Amino acid sequence: MQTLSLTESIARIEAAIPFTAVVEGSLEIKVDAYLPVVATAIHAGGRLRRELADNCLLSDQERYFEEDPATDQFISSQPITLVGRDSRFEYDLNRPRALSTYYKSAWSKQVWRRALSDKQRAASQNKHLTFYRLYDALIQKLESLHRNVLVYDIHSYNYRRIDRPTPVFNVGTAQIDMERWGSVVQRFCRELGRIQLPDVEVNASLDEVFQGRGYLIAHTNARFDRTLVLPTEVKKVYMDEEQGSLFPLVVQSLSMGMKEAFTQTAAYFDQRHNKRVKANKHQMLSQVIDPDVLELDRQLAAIGKGLETLPYLNPLNTEQERRRYRSGCARYSPRFRYKPLTMDPFLFKEKLYQLPFERISDPAIRDLYQGIADNLSRRVDMLTSVGSEEFRYASLRYYGRPDLEAVQKARFLLQAAPLPTDEQNKPAVSAEQAVHRLQLCADGWGLSCRVQLSSRLAAKAMVVSGKGKPSLLINKNRSYTDRELSALELHELGIHVATTLNGRRQPLQVLNLGLPGANQTQEGLAIMAEYCGGTLTLERLKTLASRVLAVDSMLVDNNFEMTMQMLVDEARLNQDSAFDVAVRVYRAGGLTKDYQYLTGFLKILELADNRSLAPLLAGKASLENLDLLEELCQRCWLTAPASLVALKAEKGADPIIQYLVRSLRH
Repeated sequence: MQTLSLTESIARIEAAIPFTAVVEGSLEIKVDAYLPVVATAIHAGGRLRRELADNCLLSDQERYFEEDPATDQFISSQPITLVGRDSRFEYDLNRPRALSTYYKSAWSKQVWRRALSDKQRAASQNKHLTFYRLYDALIQKLESLHRNVLVYDIHSYNYRRIDRPTPVFNVGTAQIDMERWGSVVQRFCRELGRIQLPDVEVNASLDEVFQGRGYLIAHTNARFDRTLVLPTEVKKVYMDEEQGSLFPLVVQSLSMGMKEAFTQTAAYFDQRHNKRVKANKHQMLSQVIDPDVLELDRQLAAIGKGLETLPYLNPLNTEQERRRYRSGCARYSPRFRYKPLTMDPFLFKEKLYQLPFERISDPAIRDLYQGIADNLSRRVDMLTSVGSEEFRYASLRYYGRPDLEAVQKARFLLQAAPLPTDEQNKPAVSAEQAVHRLQLCADGWGLSCRVQLSSRLAAKAMVVSGKGKPSLLINKNRSYTDRELSALELHELGIHVATTLNGRRQPLQVLNLGLPGANQTQEGLAIMAEYCGGTLTLERLKTLASRVLAVDSMLVDNNFEMTMQMLVDEARLNQDSAFDVAVRVYRAGGLTKDYQYLTGFLKILELADNRSLAPLLAGKASLENLDLLEELCQRCWLTAPASLVALKAEKGADPIIQYLVRSLRH
């Protein structure tokens, strides 16, 4: 981070230039965008200059009782932040300058071995003066740009010496004009109360523990008429004060929850007091991508680029094993061979976890990138255990398993009587003809991809992204009906190839790597495209249902022949079709992926009634991150492309299929 003088910093503020800097060595300022919202953590620091540290009688842990560690993390998502890096025992920014250096005791314990000299106090008070000169220049600039300004003044408090229940959040109103600003205060309090923390019951109150009598709000009220300061105390449930250690997961939850509270309240403030009636929470954050995010994104994409999973999981000898199974040995369990791994898994993970995730200030975006890294690591765990007993557990960690509801819905679908149209769709198109038709469709949609034959697929088709053009591989050992080809156009080209190419066009490259949970979301979108395009048949639904039951059987029985028998008896599949489904779930040692086609479809179907699916088409996106994806699209960090295929529920679906699908939703 660059170091600037006070004069240089004020010059940037007056010119409305975004910047991040350490100012005069004592405080940090970040201005990503000149929006009408500021967040301060004036007691976050714990530094003492050498001459004062040698004179201090308090340990680091004892100072923590009065200092506010981690409050800088709570505000890091905001577009403008001011963070004090020096200990409040050197100078207290929440007291007037003349009184800021007269800390003599803390909890009845003497602070200084020797009283501070006038020279020492003057040096500290100059830092106090620096902060408020910078703060005043900032507020003055923001008031000139906006009608009114909102300041979050964030602190924390120790509660173990208070012998009564206390709130997790306390907003002090003693110096707030409640007649003028009361609705904003109440809105902020409500938003804080909605935050969820692990194993902590959250509540927010006004004036219950502290009344907000600090100097920052007093100083602001004395100089600025159009700025509201919200003095806020956070209960130190996020750390062990006696040991001086933070609870990282609680800090993360607090940071993400407070980001939501800040932006929701700021949007309300902007609507009500700045008369921007269309203001929303996403507009209260910077529209410019953080350079640290871009750098981490570049590094992560370079590591994960080209990491394919399915080519290593698909058997090389499926057809040979099919012939052996047909040969008459009823209890024969196929012995599959796989493509050797061409990467060093330890080196991959080493590079992955050396990335500078801690540099990302926004907690939600940092959590996203850490999740992507963990997801890539779990993929590598699968690849290194192909063909072993351990693979099944690696697959469970990565894909999960079908729950009881999914199994019951699958069984419901299998009970449906056959439809005449399904029986009439006999295979009529060769694999070579299918390749030609699908390539024409891809070219017509402007999709830069190759459609090729493959003899190593367990499925009818599969998209491989690779390092160059994505490839749609077509199983050369199959033939296809016209309706199946129409479904492949929608499913493979309209969703899988399209989202692959969309991900490559994004400013953030991780949308090409795949977010955690992307498989279920992408398969759900692909089945949704079939449904809305009128190509989803009962036979197809039953195939998806049989996959759910096959995964369940593999996990419960772990016996290829028992799964085959279940597919023949319960799913009413012929031997070849049952073999195909069984191979899909037993490949590599037990792959649980296949249940996600049906469950993903039902989740997308439910979502489509209430929300736009556009952010999910931005790349290999996931439902779990939809809120953040919407935010990033609103902030112009991502672009939400138009869909090539219909994704509005029940526009083109067969009435009988509509009825069956609606039944699954209840």
